[in-house]
Amino acid sequence: NVFYFSLKDTLIVWSEAENYDLALSFQEKAGCDEIWEKICQVQGKDPSVDITQDLVDESEEERFDDMSSPGLELPSCELSRLEEIAELVASSLPSPLRREKLALALENEGYIKKLLEIFHVCEDLENIEGLHHLYEIIKGIFLLNRTALFEVMFSEECIMDVIGCLEYDPSLSQSRKHREFLTKTAKFKEVIPISDPELKQKIHQTYRVQYIQDMVLPTPSVFEENMLSTLHSFIFFNKVEIVGMLQEDEKFLTDLFAQLTDEATDEEKRQELVNFLKEFCAFSQTLQPQNRDAFFKTLSNMGILPALEVILGMDDAQVRSAATDIFSYLVEYNPSMVREFVMQEAQQNDDDILLINLIIEHMICDTDPELGGAVLLMGLLRTLVDPENMLATANKTEKTEFLGFFYKHCMHVLTAPLLANTTEDKPSKDDFQTAQLLALILELLTFCVEHHTYHIKNYIINKDILRRVLVLMASKHAFLALCALRFKRKIIGLKDEFYNRYIMKSFLFEPVVKAFLNNGSRYNLMNSAIIEMFEFIRVEDIKSLTAHVIENYWKALEDVDYVQTFKGLKLRFEQQRERQDNPKLDSMRSILRNHRYRRDARTLEDEEEMWFNTDEDDMEDGEAVVPPSDKTKNDEDIMDPISKFMERKKLKESEEKEVLLKTNLSGRQSPSFKLSFSSGTKSNLTSQSSASNLPGSPGSPGSPGSPGSPGSVSKSTSQMAAITTKGGLVGLVDYPDDDEEDDEDEDKEETLPLSKKAKLESS
Repeated sequence: NVFYFSLKDTLIVWSEAENYDLALSFQEKAGCDEIWEKICQVQGKDPSVDITQDLVDESEEERFDDMSSPGLELPSCELSRLEEIAELVASSLPSPLRREKLALALENEGYIKKLLEIFHVCEDLENIEGLHHLYEIIKGIFLLNRTALFEVMFSEECIMDVIGCLEYDPSLSQSRKHREFLTKTAKFKEVIPISDPELKQKIHQTYRVQYIQDMVLPTPSVFEENMLSTLHSFIFFNKVEIVGMLQEDEKFLTDLFAQLTDEATDEEKRQELVNFLKEFCAFSQTLQPQNRDAFFKTLSNMGILPALEVILGMDDAQVRSAATDIFSYLVEYNPSMVREFVMQEAQQNDDDILLINLIIEHMICDTDPELGGAVLLMGLLRTLVDPENMLATANKTEKTEFLGFFYKHCMHVLTAPLLANTTEDKPSKDDFQTAQLLALILELLTFCVEHHTYHIKNYIINKDILRRVLVLMASKHAFLALCALRFKRKIIGLKDEFYNRYIMKSFLFEPVVKAFLNNGSRYNLMNSAIIEMFEFIRVEDIKSLTAHVIENYWKALEDVDYVQTFKGLKLRFEQQRERQDNPKLDSMRSILRNHRYRRDARTLEDEEEMWFNTDEDDMEDGEAVVPPSDKTKNDEDIMDPISKFMERKKLKESEEKEVLLKTNLSGRQSPSFKLSFSSGTKSNLTSQSSASNLPGSPGSPGSPGSPGSPGSVSKSTSQMAAITTKGGLVGLVDYPDDDEEDDEDEDKEETLPLSKKAKLESS
């Protein structure tokens, strides 16, 4: 047997000699045994054995080796010995060595032609048994996977007889009529006369071998698939030769393009020409990159793009479909070549007949209910407008030139269906096919928003595109409404104030809020997508949009409490309002929060660790320096906004959270630092503790007994950092390194002694 099964515990293994193994695993031994019995029943074997392969005794193996050692001796090619030949071929297939020797014997003795002579005899005698043996023999020769044998079998004198042998499959009740199809039904059409007989013969051969592979040979099993790799290669190299020979025939290509563009060419002839060109381009995909470059350069020089422009303007749908396929080959190969052509033709032709506009129109007018052609064309348009594959040279930038051309001459054609369908508050046409088309257009527009800059921005704002797109939020098709929402989300994601002002001016959150409320309590993709958009605005703190949403839509959204997004937006809005009311406080808080003037790149943890590891004596060099100009400031200018701020409970809590410094030191709870202000201009940072009440250093100008202090005392259980004020700017931490630099830069500084247990005071 070529294949055999073996039983291993709960595994049934299917093997071909030593080359391949497939295992079928069972959870239960009983189920495995049941299937094994059925396999053995089909194989005609005893279920008690663990393998279905017939064991070859040593003497038979030795005889076979002796026979094949100098070279395999084939039985004489006679009708009476066909069964013996078929068994020899089948028994040789499992072993690579035997396969090699069998192939050499078949090549050296001209055995295949002798077998085909017997085929004619069997057909004349209607010897069905002999024809079945010949089928097995020829199929086995295919599985030998030898190019030399294929050269003989696919020669002009042999190929039809080989196909004839493969008509008599023993598993079929009736023979197939493959030869009849190839000789009577299949017709070879020369759209342009081919003068080279070798080229013509190569085309015939390739078609027939392709037919054998696709239609005649049975579908290969898992084990046989690799055995036909040489057959695939044979077809592949034949196609390469055909393309090369046609490419070198300049007269042939010149006649082809001349007839394609000739208005006198009848429709049937033109369709044949286009189909030939399509197959010609498909064959080119087998070429190596260098050869493919030369192929498309030849077609370009011959005028393939102007020819496609003429063809796409015709009424015949089949011709246009084939032309679209050819266009796709060109775009995938070299989009820059296509872009250069369409920009040149724009100087000579009207917008309506531009090649790229013809492609857009075919996409819009696709009659396929599933819009298969439109999807393909949309992918080609995306490739053409993708800046990633555009070239930039010293003299010109392809991106700038082509996008300028596209938005001037083509974008209005692309958006026409969108604008026509969104003139009212809801889509005027809301059938499935229209929705699919609009979704494709929105997909490309979303791509443009992401990858183009001012071109798409100017177009959207000037043409009010976003407002028209959001009309589609009212569509009954959820996928279209989500496409519209995704388009707006992409715009908001840019955080561009030009877009934001446009959105606010036109109140373009209204369709989104309306869709959100109409969706109700349903937990679906629409609900999640809308919430995510508002959450993005909150997290990114887009102030203009936050204020716009709360001022105009808060009443509609305030009851939404299953997420904290809208309440968070409201809090952001209130914080913004408070900052506007207290600009000085906001300035101080932002400086404290951002650590704007820290001079090195140490992290917050490193800073705190350094602070806590520094002795109190070592820190006495730390200084809080106030420029003389600050001393003349009116105390009320600082105290007024601070006192207002301290009176507001909610804002007080939120601001304290922002100023908190948290650290985990040796497993202890992080100390909380609180800022308290006095009327002076020199200040320290104090920390609170309920355990102790310690005054500042005796000599300190800010000690509790000094006239400039209101007598407030801060409590502390943790170490302190100092606020350094220089030139009106405040930094959170004063480092020793900074102090050294300060000493070099400033001759006179007023200093406060630092203490890890001190309060914020002023002299």
